[in-house]
Amino acid sequence: MGAAATFNRDIKIAPSILSADFANFGAECRAIEEQGCDWVHVDVMDGHFVPNITFGPQTCKAIRPHVKTVMDVHLMIAPVDAYIDAFAEAGADILTAHVEAGPHLDRTLQAIRSAGCRVGVALNPATPADAVAHVLDRIDLVCVMTVNPGFGGQSFIHAMVDKVVRLRGMIGDRPIHIEIDGGVTPETAPLVSAAGADVLVAGSAVFKGGSVENQSVYGDNIRAIRNAAQSAQGGAQSAA
Repeated sequence: MGAAATFNRDIKIAPSILSADFANFGAECRAIEEQGCDWVHVDVMDGHFVPNITFGPQTCKAIRPHVKTVMDVHLMIAPVDAYIDAFAEAGADILTAHVEAGPHLDRTLQAIRSAGCRVGVALNPATPADAVAHVLDRIDLVCVMTVNPGFGGQSFIHAMVDKVVRLRGMIGDRPIHIEIDGGVTPETAPLVSAAGADVLVAGSAVFKGGSVENQSVYGDNIRAIRNAAQSAQGGAQSAA
């Protein structure tokens, strides 16, 4: 848990198990990893901070043995502080909390670090990039919500591309990932990767058309997103 990782800005695909077969999570996690994903993204929702209820620490603990890469746990819950230790103990490698999930963001981020996890902070569509200006030295990841949090399968909000550009400038040389969560497809992935994002969360775009029994489709979908993002990222880097 919370193992140190070599930082790089290579494109990482993090399928959201919100779009997987809930009755078959272990096999689904193994399947997406075998098909080339980099991280496994777990969307935790409480029915209060967001209008949906999904998973708790016990689900994370249950799937942890099946995840060999990185368990990327996105806490869409409020208040969040009381649950940090439980999700850390369940095996999260990265814990991401929302700016609005408690009254003291800096304290929340310190608590995540103290629990032994890498630290993420998430920005809702209406939350400005400047909300993290004074905690950049506390974090390993900033998650830009490109849909409103709560449900999978929503349409990408294009205005968020400018937020990614702004964040990339703010981050500079700091070893901080920019993660995109919401509406990621082979069509939208190039937009955010060219803007500076390197971790792409995709739910339906990875799982659509496939299954544990037909998992090669997952691989095809992952490669399509990765190739589209890498092409745009390479162009952006060469132009810099």
